[in-house]
Amino acid sequence: MNEVEATDPMPTKEEFIDKLKVSDELKAWMKKHDVIDLTQIDFDKLVTPDDIMTVPEFLAAYQRSNSGGVTPGMPQPKFKQVNKDTDPDKYEKLKEEYLTSLKKFMTAHPSTINGVELELTGVSPKVKWDKLQVEHGRKISQLAPDTAQSKYLAGKADTDLDGRAVILGLKPGNYWLSSLGVDAASGDRHMHWDVATKIEAGQTTHLTLSNLNGTDANTPSR
Repeated sequence: MNEVEATDPMPTKEEFIDKLKVSDELKAWMKKHDVIDLTQIDFDKLVTPDDIMTVPEFLAAYQRSNSGGVTPGMPQPKFKQVNKDTDPDKYEKLKEEYLTSLKKFMTAHPSTINGVELELTGVSPKVKWDKLQVEHGRKISQLAPDTAQSKYLAGKADTDLDGRAVILGLKPGNYWLSSLGVDAASGDRHMHWDVATKIEAGQTTHLTLSNLNGTDANTPSR
């Protein structure tokens, strides 16, 4: 499995973040805090007023979260987009004044940051990251059996009705007993195994496969 994954490695978090269609400021923030889930509980404790003023997505989420008069005393912008062309100097002045007053308000009322994560659902890459991990794990699981059989297969056996199998003629040494990605029923679960074992000269090696040394087939590999 490790050999197959080495030929087709999972992208790192930083590589994943670099390809996201979000602002450079948000990419830098996620890398710095090692955070992918922008909707997690207590997200508001991870961000500061400086973060919100710096990251465009955070600022927009904060403004939406406190819009509609739900937050008394919330500063309101006095500039309009149409004024950017007609009087750009006044536009920039009013915009700067608004952002300055907004940061002061936010610092004085940190509770207004609560709920920002609810406005970041469309930006948070958590679902995309989870899907990438599952799909990569599934791909590796599909490729690993072919690699194992073509390069390392020392013996093969099918179990009988009692779940027993025998492999004869193996030379002494270290081996892996694998179900090669094929699921097997174990009670109400479906399992697969990759278990290390050692063959000693002149001895019979017994190995029991159970839920204790197996992996649930429905569990993501990462």
